[in-house]
Amino acid sequence: MIKRITGMAALALAAAGAFSAQPASAAEAGTKCHMTFSTSGWAVIYKRLDGKGVVRCDNGQTATVMIHVRGGGLTAGKYSIENGKGEFTNVKNINEIFGDYATAGANAGAVKSAESLAMTKGEVSLAVTGVGRGFNLGVDVSNFEIARK
Repeated sequence: MIKRITGMAALALAAAGAFSAQPASAAEAGTKCHMTFSTSGWAVIYKRLDGKGVVRCDNGQTATVMIHVRGGGLTAGKYSIENGKGEFTNVKNINEIFGDYATAGANAGAVKSAESLAMTKGEVSLAVTGVGRGFNLGVDVSNFEIARK
């Protein structure tokens, strides 16, 4: 089961590369921002997750955030993600991380749950992974919102 989860996570992260823009030159690259977060929710065709997190950028900027995920697909379960990790690319200012991201994700687990999402918002891309508890299985397309707390 772990190999299957890892394969699904790798597939979703590879999709993130397909969504992201071409690499910028060093002068245009901006800064990297990293997010730690926790979410919990459920899915029965419709997916609903809510959570909170902290974003820290290499340039010293930080923000406490709220996370809301709404969407649907071939997915079902109830689970929580704890100590999730996210990496933003193509960020020039922390204010660019806020808003709605289009996502394509895969998740699978029984007792131990795994989540992997690839998303984009304009030029800003975000790759998210995490493990948690619960049961879930599916693929979905969702809206992943990051808002100031």
